Amino acid sequence: MSYMTEERKLIQRTARDFAMNEVLPAANELDPVQGDIPMELRRKMAEMGYFGILIPQEYGGLGLGAFEYALVTEELARAWMSVASIIARGNGIWGQLSAEQKRRYYPPMARGELLGAFSLSEPEAGSDLAALSCRAARDGDHWVINGSKTWVTFADGADFIQLFARTQPAPDDRQRYLGISQFLIFKARGSLPQGVNGSPVRKIGYFGWKTWELHFDDCRVPASALVGEEGRGFYAMMSGLELARVHTAARAIGLARGALEDAIAYARSRVQFKRPIAEFQAIRFQLAEMAAEIEAARHLMYFVATELDGKRRCDKEASMVKWFASEMAERVTSAALQIHGGYGYTKDFAVERYWRDARLTKIFEGTSQIQLRIISDRLLGDH
Repeated sequence: MSYMTEERKLIQRTARDFAMNEVLPAANELDPVQGDIPMELRRKMAEMGYFGILIPQEYGGLGLGAFEYALVTEELARAWMSVASIIARGNGIWGQLSAEQKRRYYPPMARGELLGAFSLSEPEAGSDLAALSCRAARDGDHWVINGSKTWVTFADGADFIQLFARTQPAPDDRQRYLGISQFLIFKARGSLPQGVNGSPVRKIGYFGWKTWELHFDDCRVPASALVGEEGRGFYAMMSGLELARVHTAARAIGLARGALEDAIAYARSRVQFKRPIAEFQAIRFQLAEMAAEIEAARHLMYFVATELDGKRRCDKEASMVKWFASEMAERVTSAALQIHGGYGYTKDFAVERYWRDARLTKIFEGTSQIQLRIISDRLLGDH
C-alpha cells in the first residue's frame, strides 16, 4: 500500500528543508549549552503552519490529519526533538471544547500565539494517572487548586497550563478514574500562574525548554476554566493518547534517522587501517540493520496514523508503534554513537543528542511497560 500522495511528499520535503536549514543549526548551537528554542524559530514555525496542522481551516489551521502531523514531526525531530515536541503545544486542546471555546482558542493557537503546557503527572501519579491527588475545590465563581505536579514541560513559556485535578472523591478503588476534571489556567508568558511556584527539573536531555515541578497553593481560577463535564477529565486524558503516541513514534523515528544519517556520513569520512570504516562489513551490516528497523517503524506509524484519520479504533496499534519505535530509537542511536567511537561520547557530534533524547521516548506518553500492558490486555483480556 502506498501512503504517500504528491501532496504528502511536498509536505515532507518542505518540512525536511525547514528542519535541516533552520532547526538543525539552532539545535547544534543551543542544545550543548541547554539554551532555549529561539522565539524567531517559533515564529518561522508558525508561518509554516506547524502549530495548526490539526486545527480545522475554519479556525485558521491547515485542517490536515494525524498522518501529516507525523510527517512533519519526524522531519523536525531529525533535527531537534524539542522542536518536534513544541508543535503539540498548539494543534488543539485535549477534551471536548465548546464551539465558543474553539472560536476563541484555536485561531491564536494555529498562529503560534497561544501555546499550552500539559500538567498531568504528579510525584506519586505517573503511569497510574487515576491516582491523581492534586485537588480543585469550588469556591463561588472560582476553583481553588492545591497540590503538586511534575514533568510540566514549558510551564513557564506557555500561555496556559492544561491541568488535571481531582474535584470529587473516587466512588471506589475500581473507579478511581472518576472525579478528575480538566482545567485551562491562563497566565502571562514567561511566568507561572499566581498561587503557583516551582523549580526546573534537572534533566539530562530534552533541552530547548525547561521541565518543571509545580506546587499549587490556593491557586484560584475562574469557574470558566473548567473544560468539559466536571469529574470526567480522565476521558479527555485518554482521548488524546492515541495521537500522542503516534506523535512520540514520529519523534523516535526522526531521532533514529538523524543518528543513522550522521553515522553513514561519519563512516564514509572516518579512515582506519587506511580505509573508510564504511568499507568494513561489520559497519555496513550494522547500518543496514539500523535502516531496516527505522523503515519498519515508519510503516507501522503510517498505518496507525491512517487508522486514526479514518476514525477507527487503534489503541492497541498506537501502543505497538509507540513501543516499537521508541525501543528501536534507543538501539539505533546507541549503535550510531558506537560507530562514532570516542567522538560519539562528546558534544562535538549531534549523535549524543539523539541518543539522550531517544531514551526519553521510552518513558513519556506511557512507558514501554505500560504499552506492553495495553497490548497484552487487548490480546489476552484485562486480568
